[in-house]
Amino acid sequence: MNEEMVSIVIPVYNASAYIADTILSVKSQTYTDWELLLVDDGSTDNSLSIMQELAADLNKEKERVHIIELGGNSKAAKARNAGIKAAAGRYLAFLDADDLWDPEKLKKQVAMMRENDCAFSFTGYEFADEDGIGVQKIVHVPQKINYRRAVKNTTIFTSTVMFDLTKLSKEEVEMPDVPSEDTATWWKVLKIVPYAYGLDEDLTLYRRSGATLSSNKIEAVKRTWNLYRNVEHFGPVKSAYCFCCYLIHAIIRRM
Repeated sequence: MNEEMVSIVIPVYNASAYIADTILSVKSQTYTDWELLLVDDGSTDNSLSIMQELAADLNKEKERVHIIELGGNSKAAKARNAGIKAAAGRYLAFLDADDLWDPEKLKKQVAMMRENDCAFSFTGYEFADEDGIGVQKIVHVPQKINYRRAVKNTTIFTSTVMFDLTKLSKEEVEMPDVPSEDTATWWKVLKIVPYAYGLDEDLTLYRRSGATLSSNKIEAVKRTWNLYRNVEHFGPVKSAYCFCCYLIHAIIRRM
């Protein structure tokens, strides 16, 4: 394990309109000790060729971009898990194929994790339009959050998350194959560590487009209810309470 390296996992499925910008936002990081694991999940557009071209360019000086090809469309959980398995760095970060990072994102987040000696961290973010332009809707995050609070407030956004793999095993951060696998993973990890630490700076642009699963609010609501009932196995009363809290926080984030 490289003690300074950040392994960045990006699952890719038909993201040809966005993936080049996303990769370039990684290239622009001021923290330079990173590897990029691009997991192509059976794309049928030209995502793979775009990744191959950019990887060839970025690997000229140092072999740091790796493309993992999966057969067929196996969905985000399996794609991310393939990246997790291949990761060689101490730190593990996730980035979705249509989101963008501020150039200081990795540098600031790694520094915060070292300062707090924490296993799990996340940052604030800003909503962006389909062109990747921020729309001035910034989501602020708490200094830290535990499991009890996290099940009532899904403020942890995938493209902001970082784990320290000297404190958590790859098996512990592996994503379950369920709807909203990312949120299910944060809750799973928060049963192992007491807190996830938040860095309240908008260091990620969360691009919302018509093709993004998370943009379908009805489906998001259904997936969250499913997590309460069928993953966390909460009873109907506790599920309803947590669900109401989740809806309130979700509305506030979008105001």
